[in-house]
Amino acid sequence: MLGQQVTVAIAEASPDKGLRRRWRIGEKFIEGWIFLSGLLAIVVLLGIIALLLKEGLPVFLYTPPWDFFLGTRWYPVSEPPTFGIMPFFVSTLWVTLVATAISVPVGVACAAYLAEVAPDKVRETVKPIIELLAGIPSVVMGFIGLMLLSPLVQSAFNLNTGLCGLSAGIMLSLMSLPIIVSVSEDALRAVPDEFRQASYALGATRWETIRHVCIPGALSGITAAVMLGVGRAIGETMTVLMVAGGALAVPVSPTEPMMPMTAAIASGIGNAVRGGLQYQALFAIGLILFILTLTVNVIADRVLERQRRKFAR
Repeated sequence: MLGQQVTVAIAEASPDKGLRRRWRIGEKFIEGWIFLSGLLAIVVLLGIIALLLKEGLPVFLYTPPWDFFLGTRWYPVSEPPTFGIMPFFVSTLWVTLVATAISVPVGVACAAYLAEVAPDKVRETVKPIIELLAGIPSVVMGFIGLMLLSPLVQSAFNLNTGLCGLSAGIMLSLMSLPIIVSVSEDALRAVPDEFRQASYALGATRWETIRHVCIPGALSGITAAVMLGVGRAIGETMTVLMVAGGALAVPVSPTEPMMPMTAAIASGIGNAVRGGLQYQALFAIGLILFILTLTVNVIADRVLERQRRKFAR
């Protein structure tokens, strides 16, 4: 009798045991796949850093770092060649400043409307349309800026040419908007509804609630969105290559033709001799760009993590 009970108990328990074993094998496989994916991303990142360091650092044996960063002349085919990236660096700052000045207020206002004011149907319709801008190729945005925007800028500011930093900045602001709107809208919707109800209970209007409660409550997330948008503006290539004008002088205003660092790399890499000084100098510019965009993205990730911890309490 006792043996029969033991046999029945084993028979009843064995399917569950086998099922748990299969689940454990599946979980181990998924964990291993996730680990390998993360490890691959780290290896690729380290490989990019190693490549940039290997190809870019040797130029500093020829040109001192202070001359490379502060020099205003870029003559890679002269004898002797001269490498100074100050015109490219200032151009990048101008274009990024214009793009940020346009995209941040527009993007945050649009995010506040979608998160706090718009009906659900409007939000579900408008947000995907805005995010579609992120899928438009940069060369297409460059054509739009070249054919439509630059003539308007030229006539509006009475310029010799509309191919300038202002045109490039406006186009980059359109390309940064999807990131700013999407991340900012998610941050605003993450603000607890109790904050809004408390504000309304104290007699605040919807606008006052958005201004004094919702936006301050989502400020770290909005800051992360802005930094991600700035990172997109810094790293964009084809649009600024086609629209910025390509001048090698240090620009003193955004209405002047200029050449940001990404455009300098794209326009010069095809004529550079592999392993030559110009080739190494262009890789050094790429290393500086990589450090800038990596810094911006790391700061954005830290700020976004702070936002998550703030509302997890």
